[in-house]
Amino acid sequence: MLLDTASLYFRAYFGVPDTLRSPQGEPVNAVRGLLDFISRLVQDHGPDQLVACMDADWRPQWRVDLIPTYKTHRVAETAQDGEEEVPDTLAPQVPVIEQVLDALGIARIGVPDYEADDVIGTLATRATGPVQIVTGDRDLFQLVDDARAVTVLYPAKGVGSALVMDDAALREKYGVPGSSYADLAALRGDASDGLPGVKGIGEKTATQLVQEYGDLAGVRAAAADPASKLTPARRRNLLEAAPYLDVAPTVVRVARNVPLPAFEPELPRGPRDPEALEWLAGRWGLGASLGRLLETLADSR
Repeated sequence: MLLDTASLYFRAYFGVPDTLRSPQGEPVNAVRGLLDFISRLVQDHGPDQLVACMDADWRPQWRVDLIPTYKTHRVAETAQDGEEEVPDTLAPQVPVIEQVLDALGIARIGVPDYEADDVIGTLATRATGPVQIVTGDRDLFQLVDDARAVTVLYPAKGVGSALVMDDAALREKYGVPGSSYADLAALRGDASDGLPGVKGIGEKTATQLVQEYGDLAGVRAAAADPASKLTPARRRNLLEAAPYLDVAPTVVRVARNVPLPAFEPELPRGPRDPEALEWLAGRWGLGASLGRLLETLADSR
C-alpha cells in the first residue's frame, strides 16, 4: 500500500475539526486524522507493506522549466523561495506527522527534486505483487494496471468508502484505461495543476480523441494529416498547441525511475522507537488516534 501522504493529511486537515488540540493548544487535526486514516486502511485492506510517500519537492524545477505555469497558483503571493501556500495551522503539523511515522516504523520516502507521485510511480513499477495506491489525486490513475494488479483507492468521500479504481472503473468513468489516462490528461489540461491543455478540448473530447486515435501520438498524427476526419478548428487548435504537447507528457506522466533510498516497507507490528512515540503522544495529545493505530498494527497478521 502506497500512501500519497500529503493528499491524505490535507484531507484530514479540512475534514477533521481543528478543536482537536495538543495540551499546549496547537491544532493536531491533520496528525490525528492521518493516523485514523492509516488505521482504517490497514484494518480494511490488510497490506503487508506500507509506504508513506512524501513531497520532497512539490513543484520540481524540471517540470516548471517545461511548463512555467505548473502549479503556479499554489504559490502564495507573499511566499518566499517558491514555498507552497498551505494553511498556517497545517504547516506546523507536517513535521509532527513525519516524526510520528518514523517513531512508529512506517516507511517514509521523499526524494529531492521529485514529488510523492514520482516516488509512488517508481515503487508501483518495481513492485512484484499487488499494489494499492491511496490518493485523492486523479493524476495517479495513470498507474492503474490490471495486468500487474495495480489499483487506486480513491477516497471520494472518505477512506472508509474509497472507490477502487481499476481499468474497468476508469473505462466506465473516463472511457480509457489507466495506460491512456496521462494522454487524456495532457489533452484536457488541469487548471488545478496549471496545465493549460489544448484550446477547445475538454474531458469528453479528449476521451473521444484518445479512443479514436489510440494515444497522444496518434492524435497529433491525425492533426498533421489533412486527410484525417478532424474538424478544421480542432486540427488548428492541436497544431497550435504543438509547443505545449511537446512537453506536456513529460510533466503529466509520473517518473518511474526515481533513485530511492534504502527503506523497510514491512508493516510494523509495534513501534520502532517506543520512547520517542510515547513522548510525541504526550507532547501533541495524540490520544485515541494513536492508540487505535497501535492496536490495529498489533492485530494485523
